Amino acid sequence: MSGRVAVVTGGNRGIGRAVAVALAADGFAVTVTARDTATLTDTVAEIERAGGVALPLPCDVRDEGSVAAMAQAARGLGQIHTVVANAGVAGPTAPVQEIALADWRDCLATDLDGVFLTFRAFVTDLIDAGAGSLIAMSSMTGKRPLHGRTPYAAAKMGLIGLVRSLALELGPHRIRVNAVCPGAVAGRRIDDVIRRQAAARGISEEQALAAFTEASPLGRLVEAEEVAAACAYLASDAAASITGEDLNVTAGVVMY
Repeated sequence: MSGRVAVVTGGNRGIGRAVAVALAADGFAVTVTARDTATLTDTVAEIERAGGVALPLPCDVRDEGSVAAMAQAARGLGQIHTVVANAGVAGPTAPVQEIALADWRDCLATDLDGVFLTFRAFVTDLIDAGAGSLIAMSSMTGKRPLHGRTPYAAAKMGLIGLVRSLALELGPHRIRVNAVCPGAVAGRRIDDVIRRQAAARGISEEQALAAFTEASPLGRLVEAEEVAAACAYLASDAAASITGEDLNVTAGVVMY
């Protein structure tokens, strides 16, 4: 994929960092974003140590102006080919009657509106290029419920509708649009989710963890690098006939 440019939002840790590193390894020059560019230091250093090119940029995906400024700066690397809209928040864990409207709106503004704004900022670039790949980071919670996570589930389910509609709309321009639906990914974020699930359901953290791992035929959590590999595939020419899909990377927890 040498000569192509990718954009990865939320590239400072976890899945986003793994995606940025994987795309750089495939030859992309990668723009990586976060609200605070200081948090991108490790991602950029890892890419550059391997001989890749990384451009760290600030971006708050909730803010239309911030996204537009990021897109303009990203074009400095060259022709955009792939955009991975990964930035997101976990949102509250609580019974629906206890969720504040402000918390609901913040979750959807980041996890759903943020993907819309990110994709919209680059669609014209991809149309002008005559091809491209848009990848939204959904979740297995976009395909089945999770206790106490109504804002997050609503946003991630909404992404699947967004992806399918854009795949239909942009297909004539040879732009592919797909979602990746990770399961519980090992790391700091799932540790926090497990703590919140345990508190919300009145169970131990061990029991909350088991709810994820026991549902997997493989009996384990997912690694961030496995999600990144799926994104790298969808960005590649090997996936030229794949669009409108929601690809599970869940260790078998979700099979539909």
